[in-house]
Amino acid sequence: MKKLIISAALLLLAACSSTSEFEGIQASSSLMPKSDTYYDLIGLPLPQGSMVAAVYDFRDQTGQYKAIPSSNFSTAVPQSGTAFLAQALNDSSWFIPVEREGLQNLLTERKIVRAGLKGEANKLPQLSSAQILMEGGIVAYDTNIKTGGAGARYLGIGVNTKFRVDTVTVNLRAVDIRTGRLLSSVTTTKSILSKEVSAGVFKFIDAQDLLESELGYTSNEPVSLCVAQAIESAVVHMIADGIWKRAWNLADTESGLQNPVLQKYWLEAHTEARVSERIKQG
Repeated sequence: MKKLIISAALLLLAACSSTSEFEGIQASSSLMPKSDTYYDLIGLPLPQGSMVAAVYDFRDQTGQYKAIPSSNFSTAVPQSGTAFLAQALNDSSWFIPVEREGLQNLLTERKIVRAGLKGEANKLPQLSSAQILMEGGIVAYDTNIKTGGAGARYLGIGVNTKFRVDTVTVNLRAVDIRTGRLLSSVTTTKSILSKEVSAGVFKFIDAQDLLESELGYTSNEPVSLCVAQAIESAVVHMIADGIWKRAWNLADTESGLQNPVLQKYWLEAHTEARVSERIKQG
């Protein structure tokens, strides 16, 4: 009977210790994985003309920190929203981002160049002015939106699972620099999934011998990837919203309105009847 219990425990732990969760993970560095939202971003129809956009600051406005005991000083979301937004704008064909977050560094370098040019300082071109100002930030980070789990134990041998869902919310606004008019404002959310699976054995083999073993793993979706996806989604929604409101135009209206990515995002924001009417109107 002892051997039977020990064998069953070892088989259970061996099954739970599968390395399938680590398949495909490379130890070397690589580019950040691309999400479906990114391919929606690059799959939009071409604009009539790319707009020069400035991003001064796209920061974390939640003020939240990681829960104890993780840290009392580390923020719950990454502080790199400006970099993610600039990357999304640059990857799209609709906007040409200009450097504004490190503007002081850029101006300092231009002074150095002028000093080297001496009498030829006028050959240094002027900085590009923006047409659109991008405002907004990470406006909310809600933890434990959903929690749950399940478990079972029989004769001291058991397994249990737990899961948790958090949500990050991003707001993005496009402002006309000439008039200060708000051209488009969108708010997007992205769920962050976490799960834990564990198995254990707690069994007295006889009056003096105790068999105790435990095994498990935890899987957490990277918050940085979720923030990047939420920002990419906001950019796509903003482009679609601007086309809907005629704040900016398509290069080819007839074929552009039939774009499946554009129609998908319109359907998310409007009813199917309104989308069909908009396409008919051109």
